[in-house]
Amino acid sequence: MKAYLLLIFLLTGFSISAQDTTAVEKFWSGLQKHCGLAYEGTITVGGKEGDGFTGERLVMRILRCDSAQIKIPFFVGEDKSRTWVLTRKEDLLELKHDHRQEDGREDAVTMYGGTTSNTGSAGLQIFPADPYTCNLLNYACGNIWWIALDSTRFTYNLRRIGSDRVFTVEFDLTQPVDYQEKPWGWQE
Repeated sequence: MKAYLLLIFLLTGFSISAQDTTAVEKFWSGLQKHCGLAYEGTITVGGKEGDGFTGERLVMRILRCDSAQIKIPFFVGEDKSRTWVLTRKEDLLELKHDHRQEDGREDAVTMYGGTTSNTGSAGLQIFPADPYTCNLLNYACGNIWWIALDSTRFTYNLRRIGSDRVFTVEFDLTQPVDYQEKPWGWQE
């Protein structure tokens, strides 16, 4: 039976990794279509007065795209400290949060995030906190981030399992904005 299934896979050109890679490829190319563009965002879940986000202008700028990495600075008002870094890891994706100080030096809390545990889908990638994050920020060990993407919107989401912490910011991909700022410490 196993030999028969293997023969079917070989004769049809079907392969599990090729099928799985398609979701990552579609997600990746969906993001790359927006490279160089900026979009304004709105908190749709979890915002509250004094959280550092509510009431601020929220802008993401898909600033760098290549076959291995996409960098998306996330500006919160005048704060230019955050960049979401998506990196291809074979058939998986890694999300890291690069935080910088105003002079460009790395913040003490930076490069936390996670790697997908499967290939996800063309419109959704889920990143559970990785061991580095757990060691850096014990309270964030239960974090799950996810990015949802379709033709009209991009959403960045955070849920901290075991708490009431939920955060979602949604960006309208049909309305690019003129925004030429770069994050603190940006190097081409």
